[in-house]
Amino acid sequence: MDDLLTFFASATARPVHGEVAGFGTALAEAHPGTLAVLAYGSALRDSSPRETLIDFYLLVDERQHLSANPLLCWLGERLPPNVYYAERAIASATLRSKYALMTLDSFMRWSSAGTSNPYLWARFAQPSRLVWVKDDVTRQRVLSALSTAARTAFGHGRFLSPGAPWEGLFANTYRTELRPESAGRAAQIVAADQAYYEELSRLLKGTAPIASSWSAKRILGKLWSIARLAKAAFTFQGGADYAAWKIERHSGVKIEVTPWQRRHPFLAGLILLPKLLRRRGLS
Repeated sequence: MDDLLTFFASATARPVHGEVAGFGTALAEAHPGTLAVLAYGSALRDSSPRETLIDFYLLVDERQHLSANPLLCWLGERLPPNVYYAERAIASATLRSKYALMTLDSFMRWSSAGTSNPYLWARFAQPSRLVWVKDDVTRQRVLSALSTAARTAFGHGRFLSPGAPWEGLFANTYRTELRPESAGRAAQIVAADQAYYEELSRLLKGTAPIASSWSAKRILGKLWSIARLAKAAFTFQGGADYAAWKIERHSGVKIEVTPWQRRHPFLAGLILLPKLLRRRGLS
């Protein structure tokens, strides 16, 4: 095992809150074909997972396990990931999760330098935990994908900002999605796991800059985000409310969801999109 794989083997095995690990295991056991479960995001940093929406990625063996709906299986491979919602009762509390489903093959492909969209490789260059895995062969495949994601992300970061590659990468990645974060947000993320990024930078110091058009990424990324939100309306319980919350959170544009829109989330999205664009909700 090379140094980068060793790094991710250690990083993904770091302790995680027991309730997060338990929830991830329950999801794995509930979904046929699950090969691995990754936890990431705020649940790794917050002291209580009861106060946040826990983010998981479930990696499955075949496309048929992405949904019971054949169309969503097809879209899940071409417009990944499929996003779902789950709750789990723990004593007197309820844990809430947003989990994404992808095939492991697709996860590996979208982590590579051959994928121009930063959606996956920028996310999984950041800290994550492997909270459940089927076997050691799968573990090695996941670690390989994470290593590839980090190398791809760092190469783009060196092109964008040679002196601060991670900050440069994350700042530009936000601009490809529906999230006009504050100018200092990227630096805050790096500072929160400073030792992690310092060691990763050391291991990746020989990585060549990857030149590409980030203007094109911003345009295509926003369109991609819109399409994924429309798909989430069918897979995410309370999908219309989730889409409205997501847009408000990342754009500042508040959308009131009506009962009709909750019954017809996809049509509602098509109707509201022009208004959202006029109000610069996707800037």
